[in-house]
Amino acid sequence: MPIPGPMELVLLLVIVLIIFGPGKLPDIGNAVGKGIREFRKASNELEESVRGEPKQTSTDDRRPAKPSSAEVARISRPAARGRRKRIPWRG
Repeated sequence: MPIPGPMELVLLLVIVLIIFGPGKLPDIGNAVGKGIREFRKASNELEESVRGEPKQTSTDDRRPAKPSSAEVARISRPAARGRRKRIPWRG
């Protein structure tokens, strides 16, 4: 099955917009995203069970590291207030 090009995707988006309207598009996108997420999760679980790898269910491994004091100081410091250098238009 060939991969749809940009024109086909635009046409598909227009058809979906006409059928469902702009109010339902976020709901549809949400549902499609959840479906894809569940499919990936199920396929990863199946692959792990076939390979015999142990599952890592703890969320402690995925916690982000605490920022260093230098990063905290850089983030909390106010931005320098100065004039931006203007770049001339090149046409």
